[in-house]
Amino acid sequence: MKNAHGPGGRRFGRPGGWQQADVPDTSDAADWFGGRLPDDWFTGPATVEVDREEIVVVGELPPVESGDSGSEAAADGRIARFRESTRAFRMRIADEAEMRYGRKVAWGVTLDGRTSLFTHLAVPVMTRLRQPERKVLDTLVDAGVARSRSDALMWTVRLAGRHSEQWLAELREAMAKVDELRADGPQI
Repeated sequence: MKNAHGPGGRRFGRPGGWQQADVPDTSDAADWFGGRLPDDWFTGPATVEVDREEIVVVGELPPVESGDSGSEAAADGRIARFRESTRAFRMRIADEAEMRYGRKVAWGVTLDGRTSLFTHLAVPVMTRLRQPERKVLDTLVDAGVARSRSDALMWTVRLAGRHSEQWLAELREAMAKVDELRADGPQI
């Protein structure tokens, strides 16, 4: 596969669009974490989600013993034990991944169908909205659905994401195709 390079050998574009031009490639992140994580931490391969700022690694913990089955307190204890006993090693892996991928790493676990994320980023996003859009956010705040415009915007984005997952997946596939075409383009 060819790479499109500009003056001084600088590559144009990145997977995911022009906004990520200076961010290291993460296409092998799931494989890297799969090889780096201890085999006994999770019941299967961890899920690795990547965006521009963060890599979130979530693994499935073994189920709670039958005597404690269904106990939320037992699940909370299991999660707390995992978090504490693996902290130093997770931090070391996160430091290595941050050097490799240029993004912060957050951790989480799934146990008995419940996902618990450890320290993860909440990234501020600046946006300018006209009055009709502000009215939507203010209605959500006034109705008690959200505490603030920021919370209302987060709620709206989550709702849109849930109801348009197929369309977003198709859009991501199309962006990947554009990245391939850009990489295979003529060398200038």
